[in-house]
Amino acid sequence: MNKSSKLYIAGHTGMVGSALMRKFTAEGFTNIITKTREELDLRNQQAVTHFFQTEKPEYVIIAAAKVGGILANNTYRAEFLYDNLMIQSNIIHASASSGVEKLIFLGSSCIYPRDCPQPIKEEYLLTGPLEQTNEPYAIAKIAGIKLCENYYKQYGCNFYSVMPTNLYGPNDNFDLETSHVLPALIRKFHEAKVNNAELVDKSTLSPVEVWGTGTPRREFLYVDDLADALFFLLSEVEARDIYEQRITHLNIGTGEDITIKELAEMIKEIIGFKGEIIYDSTKPDGTSRKLLDVSRINGLGWRSKIDLEEGIKKTYEWFLKYQ
Repeated sequence: MNKSSKLYIAGHTGMVGSALMRKFTAEGFTNIITKTREELDLRNQQAVTHFFQTEKPEYVIIAAAKVGGILANNTYRAEFLYDNLMIQSNIIHASASSGVEKLIFLGSSCIYPRDCPQPIKEEYLLTGPLEQTNEPYAIAKIAGIKLCENYYKQYGCNFYSVMPTNLYGPNDNFDLETSHVLPALIRKFHEAKVNNAELVDKSTLSPVEVWGTGTPRREFLYVDDLADALFFLLSEVEARDIYEQRITHLNIGTGEDITIKELAEMIKEIIGFKGEIIYDSTKPDGTSRKLLDVSRINGLGWRSKIDLEEGIKKTYEWFLKYQ
């Protein structure tokens, strides 16, 4: 791979895709192919096939997906399954048909069983029932992993999958209806801080409500760290390096987790919110813990660099500027 290689980043306007654009542009890549959703509907097989035949990318990263938090996943179950199946299947098949040299597919840590041993190793895939709130999304992602694995086994395609932990950062979704926990908390604390600043009587400060009990533990990876990992993998790691270990994919994370309560307190401190935090235990907690075992990617030579506090500060700076 060289800096003039044709690289297609599917989903380049999203949080992950935009981080990839920043990373590969900064590294001097000059031949990055992109298409907006309006220019190319990735759910349309004919359109995707035509795009690959015309553009002939050499390398592909699939960062395009329909994503959301617990509420969105549980509400739009059919769309999460259908849209993601179509997007990834069309790209993977067209990549194989057009002779793409290397493809990396991005999954999600929700592919693992709900009650997985911790930290979660790659080989725990398909060893137990999934978390019901995001089962359709998880099943779609598992199908994408298996597509890459079997195009490698049947045709020798240099395709493999990576499983990032919970991501956050610039271009995240801060919509309270559809966002994940970290960006949702940033918006909640920021808006409460603004509203409280306007109160004359400071003894009546509005609280911030957090879904669940605050006890679940989560791991968070700053999205530019993921982009750095994908640059490393695209440059240095081949499909055979993954499959020869008898695994189907590679975990990407920090190897450290935190309770939702600790996360809320950290965001409260960074934003400067002075009110109370209330935990609504009638709302779902989701999986009790989700920490990835990242020993394999660490062993290949990559480690995360941006700690959680620094990453939240960077994300809040972006939020203040663009939201």
